[in-house]
Amino acid sequence: MRTVLWRASLASALVCGIGLLPWLSRTDPALTVLKARAQDRDPDPAVLAAIRDQLGLDAGPLTLLGRWLGGLPRGDAGRSWISGAGAGPVVIQALGASLLLMAVALLVAAGTAAAVCARTLYRGGRTRPGGTGSAMLATLPEFLTASVLATVVGVQLGWLPALGWYGPRYTVLPALALGLPAGAVLGRLLDDQLPGAFAEPWARAAAARGLPRGRIARQAVRRCLPGLLPNTALFVVGMTGGAVAVEQLYDIPGLGRTTLQAALAQDLPVLQAGTLALLLLAALATGAARLAVRLLTGPALRDGALPAPPRLTPAVRRTPPLLLGGALLAVLAAGLPRDPLALDTTARLQPPSWAHPFGTDALGRDLLARVAHGALDTLLLALVISAGTLLAGLLLGLLPRLSGPLADTVNAVPPVLAALLVTAVTGGGPATPALAVAAVAWAPLATHTSALLRQERATLHLTATRALGAGRWYLLRHELLPAVVPSVTRHALLRLPGTALALAALGFLGLGAQPPSPEWGRLLAENQPYAERAPWAVLAPAAVLAVLGALAVTSAGALHRRRPAGPAREEPVR
Repeated sequence: MRTVLWRASLASALVCGIGLLPWLSRTDPALTVLKARAQDRDPDPAVLAAIRDQLGLDAGPLTLLGRWLGGLPRGDAGRSWISGAGAGPVVIQALGASLLLMAVALLVAAGTAAAVCARTLYRGGRTRPGGTGSAMLATLPEFLTASVLATVVGVQLGWLPALGWYGPRYTVLPALALGLPAGAVLGRLLDDQLPGAFAEPWARAAAARGLPRGRIARQAVRRCLPGLLPNTALFVVGMTGGAVAVEQLYDIPGLGRTTLQAALAQDLPVLQAGTLALLLLAALATGAARLAVRLLTGPALRDGALPAPPRLTPAVRRTPPLLLGGALLAVLAAGLPRDPLALDTTARLQPPSWAHPFGTDALGRDLLARVAHGALDTLLLALVISAGTLLAGLLLGLLPRLSGPLADTVNAVPPVLAALLVTAVTGGGPATPALAVAAVAWAPLATHTSALLRQERATLHLTATRALGAGRWYLLRHELLPAVVPSVTRHALLRLPGTALALAALGFLGLGAQPPSPEWGRLLAENQPYAERAPWAVLAPAAVLAVLGALAVTSAGALHRRRPAGPAREEPVR
């Protein structure tokens, strides 16, 4: 009951904050609504007064919010301030499109995750940590993947529709754009846990009795799924409300696009109804994930009878991180001496050459210089945010009853809406993207921490250690944290490139650094319209971002520690 009340309080606070958004940002809602209705109409005082009277803005935000909340028990979510249509039907129709897209994207993500883990499953966990290809796939921006698929598969080859939303065939390309990166992340998290599952006594006993390899592999996946299902629930909500770029590109009338348009137009009834729908979806997804965890673990989770994974891994290959790090340093060393702002209109969209190794953009600026200089701000800030969110995720993950509902609520907020809320509170500025990203980036790490801790607390060795008189602080320092911190840290490293891209993408939307700043996401977005004519303008920053992702994941292998196999519990990982 306390958890339910806490979740309801968080949802109410978020909805109320959205209802106060125009007044918090000190803007005139009537002026914003007028611009959304007719951009070419002059803001005449009489017209603005008529809009205020029509919408009841003179009554104040609290009265408007009370009216909206009072209509919810009757199924009335208000009417759109822009179109006049009912906010409820608009959101329900958009939610239906997003749920269909999310379901197909989850199938793609499941297939991608299976492909990432195939080698480890085939070899029974006896494999070296790598995943360079999956790391690059996980760091590809969704809007870039969507653009490439639409251009190549939809337009040039004509295999699938590249625009619209009129049937099952129209879901394939956007589902690939959403599912491939998500599946790569989930696959990496699963691949990180499989060696420990294969090293458990039951797996060795099953192999000694001659059980088929496929059956043992299926049980190993089942053993690891309880630690991944909570993060899968976050992906469900994220793909439903956060697929704004993909929905915009493919002209899909989904909930993310609808919520973004309502936020930019300050159409509060639609924005509040869309946010409430995302919060309800987050609660349902979390409940389903918890039920699935209980079904998979059975009474062992309640009785503290889970086996303890030895967390064994083979020796780490150090060559890939060194090669990738050397390539990234070479790009920085070659690009930093160049001027990222120098214009040369006679050299617009030039292909790669000795003078311009990465080519030039639409204004004739050297792309190598812009990529290298953009790394200084974007990458360093992303490192700071990743370290902060890792610490916050670990600390909040230790308090699952507090952080669970909070993470679900935060994850239900699309990143653009989070940036708008931060802008309303702080007034905007260069720190806005960092605050917005940090406000939501801790949620997956806290969820991952809570899921791993829940399993670790239910292990036999911890029950025995507790029975011998070990206190809470001893268990936390010597058993729980050593079992959780390495996996969550590798998870944070896997999300490092995404953090860098999210920072730059918010800056491109005008919520942070302004042109001509050479941020990576800005480079991708600025050059995307020229992808077909000058593909190097998009491929160069995307390739550097992919190298960063591969470097982060392969370097995370150094966090593994070898431990001798055996039935007994050895010294915890330090």
